[in-house]
Amino acid sequence: MALHSTLSAVTERIVNRSRATRAAYLDRLRAAAHQGRVERSQLSCTNLAHAFAAMPDGIKIHLKEEHRPNLAIVSSYNDMLSAHQPLETYPAQLKEAALAAGATAQFAGGVPAMCDGVTQGQPGMELSLFSRDIIAMSTAVALSHQMFDAALYLGVCDKIVPGLLIGALSFGHLPAVFVPAGPMTTGIANDEKAKVRQLYAEGKVGRDALLESECQSYHGPGTCTFYGTANSNQMLMEIMGLHLPGAAFVNPGTPLREALTRAAAQQAARIAAQGKAFTPVGEMIDEKSIVNAIVGLLATGGSTNHTMHIVAIARAAGIAVNWDDFDELSAVVPLLVRAYPNGKADVNHFHAAGGMGFVIRELLSAGLLHEDVGTVVGRGLSRYAQEPWLDNGELKWRDAPTDSGDDSVLRTAADPFSADGGLKLLSGKLGRAVIKVSAVKPEHRVVEAPAVIFHDQNDMLAAFKRGELEKDFIAVIRFQGPRANGMPELHKLTPALSILQERGFKVALVTDGRMSGASGKVPAAIHVSPEALSGGPIGKVRDGDLIRLDANSGALTVLVDDAEWAAREQAQADLTHNDFGMGRDLFAVFRSVADHAEAGATSFRHPDFHPASWRK
Repeated sequence: MALHSTLSAVTERIVNRSRATRAAYLDRLRAAAHQGRVERSQLSCTNLAHAFAAMPDGIKIHLKEEHRPNLAIVSSYNDMLSAHQPLETYPAQLKEAALAAGATAQFAGGVPAMCDGVTQGQPGMELSLFSRDIIAMSTAVALSHQMFDAALYLGVCDKIVPGLLIGALSFGHLPAVFVPAGPMTTGIANDEKAKVRQLYAEGKVGRDALLESECQSYHGPGTCTFYGTANSNQMLMEIMGLHLPGAAFVNPGTPLREALTRAAAQQAARIAAQGKAFTPVGEMIDEKSIVNAIVGLLATGGSTNHTMHIVAIARAAGIAVNWDDFDELSAVVPLLVRAYPNGKADVNHFHAAGGMGFVIRELLSAGLLHEDVGTVVGRGLSRYAQEPWLDNGELKWRDAPTDSGDDSVLRTAADPFSADGGLKLLSGKLGRAVIKVSAVKPEHRVVEAPAVIFHDQNDMLAAFKRGELEKDFIAVIRFQGPRANGMPELHKLTPALSILQERGFKVALVTDGRMSGASGKVPAAIHVSPEALSGGPIGKVRDGDLIRLDANSGALTVLVDDAEWAAREQAQADLTHNDFGMGRDLFAVFRSVADHAEAGATSFRHPDFHPASWRK
């Protein structure tokens, strides 16, 4: 199948926009490479002795030989969070598998892993977004010892996988294989969970009923099963060729999961510089890989957080993408998956219906993915139109199903849930924003209503509880951007806004904050850029201003006379309460230098990028 013309045009534009920055990145990458020689050969004897002093004698012998590849294990393991708890046993499995493949492996370092599900609506959420940058830096620290010839990255959730990949790309001369843990098994239905949350918000059930419902949903090891940022991460690693094919959604604690984990180490050894299939991750992840990532996000209805994370990942590889690219691709990429919050199913249902192998084959067949890309198992994405299985204990791959196991969850490109990807760019008098409409009913996609201004999500919830929001309105929640308070998710507002919408009111949200991968049926213009603290026009809105959010036409505007609008001063807010408590004082440096959301909301300063290049 020939490539879709829009896919080709967007890719070509990204290549042209990134020509200078990508070339500079590759020059640095190639200068760092020592192809055919192990990294540790650059170390002095004193350096090297320090690096393997604690290793068993048998491993020391191999490390002294200076010809076998040595693999880094970088892990986000902790046993508080369900998604990362399974990673406890992985290092031992990876070390055994590496040794059997003629390599060695060392645990190079751990990275922090916080959970937005735990910190949602709490002060700790203000550390969340910039934890991604700390994870990237922690990855760099782990790899800084020049002991490693390839790396295995163990991570799952929200900021962890983007942070690991940004860190990996800063060591782009090393091959990288990502090793997932998989989702927990299915608990209660997502609709049932959401209903109890709404009843609690209305005061109709108590905390005991709410806690019991949540415990039945989040009940064991593995990733949360709804299709939020964590599972969108796993989809991205699959469609970018950084996992072994079909590895994303295999449950933890199963024989197949262990077989895939061990095989990841063996493959990392094969693609190290000492092998015949040397695959440095910085060369492998190119403009086509990034476009494939965007397409995968759109086709599966993935997390809006990736409108920032993909930009930041691309930037780490010298590639410049912006929201125009997302918007143009969204217009032609069909929605093939209905998983909560865009449907009733969870990721286990999606995986059972055909999963990523089915999606990749359908998109390739429709000319909506680049097949000619690098992956950790070789050239060509067609290999990922397969699924793993065990044949008498031996790991093998077979073609993904040709028919969906459940067309209420997974459909073909010829018969999609919708003809577009459901992610749109909004622009106008209030700046630029993104909106996810795949779960928003058509009758709710255009809202014109007076603004009600809040500078704190808790103030809006208090107004809701007082009964002050029983009307048509658009909640403008500002001073929630990266520089103001670290851009927390505002998912805590979803039950209240959903209740008001169900009562027949026209409601929407406009914010320079985030709404997370769990954003759902209420229209939400999020990531508004520039943010209020940086002088963005969202700071000029006043209570009662008529705002028009039109997800069909892509307009986000305020119906105020141009002369009056130009004369208005920016609103001010006292943000001192964001500066301390729960570690927020330690993150002040990140807030002070953060880029705007469309540039990835990172604190990093890549020397080759200039602000004017982003919209070309």
